[in-house]
Amino acid sequence: MSDDVAVGGRTRGMGEIVEVEGKATITAPFGQTLAEMGRERPEIVGLTADMGRYSDILPFRDAHPERFFNVGMAEQNLLMVAAGLAKVGKIAYCTTYSVFITRRAYDFVAIACAHSKANVKIFAGMPGLMNGYGATHQATEDINMMRGIADLSIIDPCDAVEFRQVVRAVADIPGTVYVRNLRGKVPIELPEDYVFTFGKASELRRGDGRIGIISTGYMSARALDAARNTAAEGHDVSILHVSTIKPFDATGVLDFARRHDRLILAENHKTTGGLATLVTEALYDAGLLRPTIRIGLADGFFECGSQEYLEAKYGVDLPRFERAIRDGV
Repeated sequence: MSDDVAVGGRTRGMGEIVEVEGKATITAPFGQTLAEMGRERPEIVGLTADMGRYSDILPFRDAHPERFFNVGMAEQNLLMVAAGLAKVGKIAYCTTYSVFITRRAYDFVAIACAHSKANVKIFAGMPGLMNGYGATHQATEDINMMRGIADLSIIDPCDAVEFRQVVRAVADIPGTVYVRNLRGKVPIELPEDYVFTFGKASELRRGDGRIGIISTGYMSARALDAARNTAAEGHDVSILHVSTIKPFDATGVLDFARRHDRLILAENHKTTGGLATLVTEALYDAGLLRPTIRIGLADGFFECGSQEYLEAKYGVDLPRFERAIRDGV
C-alpha cells in the first residue's frame, strides 16, 4: 500500500467527504494525479483563486511551481486567466469552491470559456452538502446552472478510483469541462478494474430487476453500501452510476430503466435541475413510466453543520437509501 493510501478513520477536514470505517482512501487524488500529468505534458498549467489548500492542487504547485498561478480571491479573474492561457495552447486546470464558480463567475464560464471552446478544466470543490458553512458556501444547484451552458461538459465522479481517471481524461476532452471535485482522503469505492468512459453510464451492480438505483457522484457509493446492507433481507438492487451529467447518456439510462420495476434516483444536489430531472425527462420523452423515488435536496437554503448532520437532516444519508429500498418511500 502506497504512502498516500490509508485505511479507516473519519475525517472532519474542510470539504473532505465522510470516510467509512474499514475503507481504503487516497489522499489528494486531484493534486497527486495532476502533478504526475505535469511531468508528462508540459502544456498543463494549474490555477486557483486562493484555495490551493482546500482544492488539493498544492502537489501540482510543489512539483511545477513555474506553471502554477494563484490569482487571489478573484474567481472571475481565475476563469479569464485560465481562458487566456488556453488561447495560447495551454490546458488550464483551475480550482476553487464550486459555489464561487457558479454564482460569482457564471458569465465568465459561459463566455470566456465555453463559448470560446477554451481548454479550461474546472475542478469545483465542495459541491452540495460537502461544505459545512451554510447557504453562502453550499453549491446545491450547480449542476442545474451548468447544464444551461452550451458546449460545456459536466462530470460528477464517485470515488478516488474514478476521480484519478477523470483528472487524466479531461485533458483530452475538447473545450471546457466542469468537474465536481473530491478532496482530502477520498474513499475507494469502485473496483480496481473500473474504467471511466466519458459520456457513458456504468452499471455497478446488476440485481433481480425489482429495484434500480440511478445515481451520480459519491451518492453511488451510498447506493452500493445500501445495496449490501439490504441484501440479506432479500433485496437484490441494481445500480447505474451516471458520472457524466453532460453529455447525458439517455440511451444507457433508458435501457436500465426498462429492466426494472421501480427506480430510485440519487444525487448530492437539489432534486430539480440535476440528475433526477435528466432521468425524468428521458423517461417522459421515451413514453416510459416507472414508479420513482428521488433522493436529493429540497428547494431551499441549508444550515451549517457537519456533513453527517446535514445529510441526516436533509435526507441524503445511508439510512435514507435503505428506507427507499425496503419501504419504497
